[in-house]
Amino acid sequence: MKKDVIILLNMGGPNNLDEVELFLKNMFNDPNILTMKSALLRRFVASMITFFRTESSKEIYKTLGGKSPIVDLTKNIVKKLQDMLKEGVIVDFVMRYTPPFADEVIQTLKEHEISKVYLIPMYPQYSTTTTKSSVEDFLDAFAKSGIKAETVYVKEYYDNKSYNEAVLSRIKESVGDKRYEDYDIVFSAHGLPQKIIDAGDVYQEHVIKNVDILKEMMTKSGMDFKGVHLAYQSKVGPMKWLEPSLGEMLKTLKERNVVIYPIAFTVDNSETDYELAMEYKEIAHDLGIKDYRVCRCVNDHELFVKALAEIYGKMKKE
Repeated sequence: MKKDVIILLNMGGPNNLDEVELFLKNMFNDPNILTMKSALLRRFVASMITFFRTESSKEIYKTLGGKSPIVDLTKNIVKKLQDMLKEGVIVDFVMRYTPPFADEVIQTLKEHEISKVYLIPMYPQYSTTTTKSSVEDFLDAFAKSGIKAETVYVKEYYDNKSYNEAVLSRIKESVGDKRYEDYDIVFSAHGLPQKIIDAGDVYQEHVIKNVDILKEMMTKSGMDFKGVHLAYQSKVGPMKWLEPSLGEMLKTLKERNVVIYPIAFTVDNSETDYELAMEYKEIAHDLGIKDYRVCRCVNDHELFVKALAEIYGKMKKE
């Protein structure tokens, strides 16, 4: 009996300290990340970035227990989605820059009779730097495998109701028994160089639309925050990136209480557990922000697993 295959796609993160260099090397050699036309120049720049950032990145992952949380959390999502869909569907995952790589996972699919492969990127908002990169990587490896099966993928799902309900649930968890009116909420999205947006990437547009949807849902749910804001994190290098930066946004919220939600991530990683929860916490403290809270990503929340099942169901009907 032929089975559908669902593959969750994400960027990945080091499974141990020895993979930190591999992670950086693969990421910065990705033409969707460093977009210069010359492959030779890209390799040179990637090697320089990897050389200078490996040791400092290792220190970050040491703080997180010696690895990124992203793989273990994704395994939890896979298990819950598999349990929800039961037999007849195979659920697995592929990482872009660290194991498990596409070719490794595809090899395991040769053991099965496959009807169709459904790719679901773990990025609700489309970007060339994430969705396009991960999908291309899988499709290239799949074409080389010799497996005869159709592949389809979803571009974005930031407007999926179950996904957004999962986001609201995480926000509610973070606020706890406090009053929403006493807090500002900042939706923090991973930044991108402005030139990528100017070249036609729709990521910023999707992020703004996602925040607008959440604003409306929060209002209907009585989650009346003092203010709702959008900012961008993780800027590197001297070029112009999307604005406002999270650091600049926090400067406008001095002496207030702040909740951060990582709107561009569905699975926690170093940029949520370290950058937001540790680095920016210190910045917020220095700025005089009274109470600084970072929400967990949706991770394996039952509503997010439901959203993934809904996305698969919709793709199957189309």
